[in-house]
Amino acid sequence: MSVLDPALDPLALATDSQRRATAPGHSAWVEANAGTGKTKVLTDRVTRLLLDRVKPERILCLTFTKAAAAEMRNRLAGQLGRWAMMTDVKLDEEIAKLIDRAPEATERVVARRLFARVLDAPGGINILTIHAFCQALLKRFPLEAGVAPGFEVLDEGDAQTLLRHAQDEQMEALARPDAPPELADALASVAGRI
Repeated sequence: MSVLDPALDPLALATDSQRRATAPGHSAWVEANAGTGKTKVLTDRVTRLLLDRVKPERILCLTFTKAAAAEMRNRLAGQLGRWAMMTDVKLDEEIAKLIDRAPEATERVVARRLFARVLDAPGGINILTIHAFCQALLKRFPLEAGVAPGFEVLDEGDAQTLLRHAQDEQMEALARPDAPPELADALASVAGRI
């Protein structure tokens, strides 16, 4: 059995890249295929930010889907919840894997308190879809965005209902005897093909 040189081992290279992406001291862009560990990397990065005593309400995570946002929230809550209850030895092992060194005693205390700190933070950690984030910005600054204050975003079901209602009204208007003949002919043509 041959042992791969760590510089050529794809798993070791990927793990090293993922660990570097979790470091709060620099910016990182995470782009990868499904199932390759993006959510883990982002969750680890948020955890490291929290370990560095960044206030939870100052953290913003944006995802494309509601499912990804929910998955990230669940993973983060699960990890922090486990940390609150772990033995010191096990907690030290997990923190060391995350930060690449043995944790100091103060870091262990911080880690144990993170779950409660996130729960107590006003608004908690913002883990949102891009759409939800943009909607929150529009609601906060409607005049600057040129939208009516207090606007509401329709969900897909309501939008479909309104569209069908508008279509029905137009069809009824075109089917009346006083409708312009060319529009009535167009309706008859379309209705014959559908």
